[in-house]
Amino acid sequence: MCMNSADLFPCSTFHLALRHRRRSERQSLRVRRLNRRRRSSKEGKGKEKEYLRAKMELKNLRLYRENQIIIKENEKLRKRAHLLRQENQDLLSQLQKKFPHNH
Repeated sequence: MCMNSADLFPCSTFHLALRHRRRSERQSLRVRRLNRRRRSSKEGKGKEKEYLRAKMELKNLRLYRENQIIIKENEKLRKRAHLLRQENQDLLSQLQKKFPHNH
């Protein structure tokens, strides 16, 4: 008698057959995947290079766009920093006019 660890009921021959069938299905699926990989690698050496080239081109385009967005954001931040610097200088000069610095 075998025991199922999940619910501790005796395993029937149906469960044993089902478990064996699942195992064999997984093994055959694995073999099919390996065969598919082997076939595609033999067939598509040129296609693989073309695919990688297109993939790299797409990635390059995405990085270029992201870079352009960062550059624009950087320009906005520089303008904002410049305006804040000017405002700070104006406020400092107003403060110095109200409270002259006498040594």
